[in-house]
Amino acid sequence: MAISLQKGQKIDLTKTNPGLTKVIVGLGWDTNKYDGGHGFDLDASVFCLNASSKVGSDKDFIFYNNTQNSNGSVLHTGDNRTGEGDGDDEQVKVDLSAVPAETDKIAFAITIHDADSRSQNFGQVSNAFVRIVNEATNEELVRYDLGEDFSVETAVVVGELYRNGSEWKFNAIGSGFKDGLGGLARDYGLSVS
Repeated sequence: MAISLQKGQKIDLTKTNPGLTKVIVGLGWDTNKYDGGHGFDLDASVFCLNASSKVGSDKDFIFYNNTQNSNGSVLHTGDNRTGEGDGDDEQVKVDLSAVPAETDKIAFAITIHDADSRSQNFGQVSNAFVRIVNEATNEELVRYDLGEDFSVETAVVVGELYRNGSEWKFNAIGSGFKDGLGGLARDYGLSVS
């Protein structure tokens, strides 16, 4: 049975699940009924961060147009433009045993595509979650439901996988950002035009 986390809680993944090397990070959401004439397109983005909490290069920013890091240990499985249906809307596969040594943590975010031009924000999004699944057994290990804490934000860092010695842990972050993916990218050391 999955362990349900609250914002700010941390949990050990590999220590309590010996032999765990490959996980699927599932991200999901629903949009409230919205009458602005524009569809919602939410996207999962991943930042592979060094000890300074910055990306080492553009290859460490994984999203629908750059689906994997340099060695393929972090793989975005594809863009879901509608968020229709139950379960995960987008997934990221992570081979914990192959993540480059210079990557200290892997941050997972959900952003709203063209949020400003469409006048959209996370106040119009519900049931957002992140979950960690053991790829070998398809068992859900951890789940963090974000709740309804956001109103004007257009990007949310939902959680991080991070190293603690030789083990991997998960931190339920739940931090919102008003300036969307661009703001997140700048915070993580990418130059955004």
